[in-house]
Order: sequence, then C-alpha cells, then structure tokens
Amino acid sequence: MIEFLFLDLDDTILDFHKAERIALSKTISQFGLEPNEEVLHRYHLINKAHWEMLERGELTRAEVLTQRFGVLFAEYGLDVDVQVCAKTYERNLSIGHYFLPGAEEAVDRLSKKYRLFLASNGTAVVQKGRMTSANLYRFFEKVFVSQEIGHNKPSKAYFDACFAQIPGFDPAKAMIVGDSLTSDIAGGINAGIRTCWVNPQHLPCPDHIHPDHEIEYLSQLEALLDT
Repeated sequence: MIEFLFLDLDDTILDFHKAERIALSKTISQFGLEPNEEVLHRYHLINKAHWEMLERGELTRAEVLTQRFGVLFAEYGLDVDVQVCAKTYERNLSIGHYFLPGAEEAVDRLSKKYRLFLASNGTAVVQKGRMTSANLYRFFEKVFVSQEIGHNKPSKAYFDACFAQIPGFDPAKAMIVGDSLTSDIAGGINAGIRTCWVNPQHLPCPDHIHPDHEIEYLSQLEALLDT
C-alpha cells in the first residue's frame, strides 16, 4: 500500500511548456532576439540537452542556467551577458502559474489520502514563486528542490537526502510520479521506490528504463492507486 507520494512539479502538475514559452519570449525580446517559432524550438532543444547533461553529472546547475542562453544567442550572432539574461528569465518564469487539466483537483484529493512530497529539479526561486502563485504549499508535507538539497534527480543522493527528512519513511510504501523518464523514473528506480510515468503524448518507453505504472494525466493517479 502506498503511503508516501513524491510528485514532480513541471509538466506533472503545472504546465511548464506554456510558462517557459511566455517567460522565454519576454526575455529574449529584451536582449534583441525575435521570439519566433524557430528560435523558441531551438532553445527548447538546447535547454533539454543541457538539463540531460546535468542529470549525467557533466554540467553544474549554474552552467546549465547560463550556458543554454550563451549557446542560443551565439547561434544567432548575438553577444549577451548570460548572467543577466539568466536572471531576467528566472524572474519572468517565477511569475504566475498554469495548471495542467485536472491537476489542482487531483493534488487536493491525493493530499487527503497520502503523505505528499514535491520533488523538483527546478531552480529554487522559480519554483517557490510558481508554487506560491498556485497556492500549492498547502498540499505538501515537504517540498524538495534539488538546488536546496544539493543533489539533482535522478541521483540516489538526492532521494536519500529527501528520505532522511521524512519521519517514519518506508521505501516499500513510496512512489514517485513524474513526466521525465531520465529524471523522475530513473531516479525512483535508483532510489528503490515504485514509479509512475505521466505520459500524455503516449511516447514509447526505452529499453533501459521501465516505470512500474503509466498514466496520461495526474488526474488518473488516484484511481490507479485505489486498485
């Protein structure tokens, strides 16, 4: 029986792609780059590659947050102060929130039946701003943001640090739920807890990562756990 639920934030509860698009468009416009579809898509690919390097331990968080902008602007022949650009983006991203369909109601219901914990690889100031805007803190016993923990998902060290802060924790009664195979699901496997992949696009699962369960949206999780 599940007692401890770890939920990812971005693209599990909140629509990060929408928030990112709005914040990114505002930011790069301020630094002289038109936020057209080509540029936004290119940033998405660069950003994804940089976060995957962080997960593999090839880059630090600080390097990810600045270098992704350095690479993007360099490709379009622009020289910008990447530190200022990164801070501007963080400020824009931390404002407001956008729930995924049914997610707020799902978290509310789950909080009445399980001990909920947020597990995020995001930047602390950004996640705090978005969670406050969305009034999400009321649902979670503890919020674990990797920048504050000192380790990133999917490392076992991240999860060990989280588990150590939970009174009465039992990994046999724990599950992590998230949209990222390389961060959430691989992390849960590394930590020895059950996993549930949120996969609204019905993407194929690679041979080397096997979630215990799969759902389309967080709103389906309660019914899954009831069975």
